[in-house]
Amino acid sequence: MGLLDRIEKGVEGAVAGVFAKAFRSEVKPVEIASAVHKEMDDRAAAFRGRTVVPNTFAVELGENDHERIAEWGEDALAQEIQNAAAEHAREQGYSLVGPLDVTFATSPELATGRFRVHSSTVRAEGWTDAPAQRPAPEVPEPPRLPVIDIDGRRYLLTAAVTVLGRGSESDIVVDDTGVSRRHLELRRTARGVVVTDLGSTNGTFVEGNRITAATLVDGNTVTFGRTRLLFYTGESGTA
Repeated sequence: MGLLDRIEKGVEGAVAGVFAKAFRSEVKPVEIASAVHKEMDDRAAAFRGRTVVPNTFAVELGENDHERIAEWGEDALAQEIQNAAAEHAREQGYSLVGPLDVTFATSPELATGRFRVHSSTVRAEGWTDAPAQRPAPEVPEPPRLPVIDIDGRRYLLTAAVTVLGRGSESDIVVDDTGVSRRHLELRRTARGVVVTDLGSTNGTFVEGNRITAATLVDGNTVTFGRTRLLFYTGESGTA
């Protein structure tokens, strides 16, 4: 099972090389990464004893989603998606005929929460793609980002701020009547990830202690409502 399988096991499949799905809120980075992962799997082709997969991916989003990604930093997000795709290629034994490339574009016809991925195989001159030498591109080790585990489902904290709650406007929707609509936020800072209670009815607890805000450490347990969240920094390779 690859990296993206462990992070997001519930993303639905692509059809005919195009991934398009309606969500109740904005597009999440993990959804785009999972779509790229799925494109590689769906379009894998045998060629001279190798399994070749697409290496370029054009992501089309609605105007609001593209603006949000621009705020996060398009280049940084593209690099994270490329790194995750490279790791998936290594694990699956896929071959590439050129470097991985992810770009973003606006499509006015797409509503918020809807996106498409177009993939292609672009050969780079001088690129060595023999399996014995290069089953996947040589890239730096992917940066380890914080990961949370909620009831066995893992999410990579790619955004600077991630809101959890019962309401559909939350970044991660938690199906728990004891959780407020916007219950807590997880904010990535230079000193670590800070969990902040957003004025919830039933409170937020870290290791059993009710908090207003607290900096999390690897392995911390956060409880809100009947839901338990496990936090990993990603530095130890736990994720």
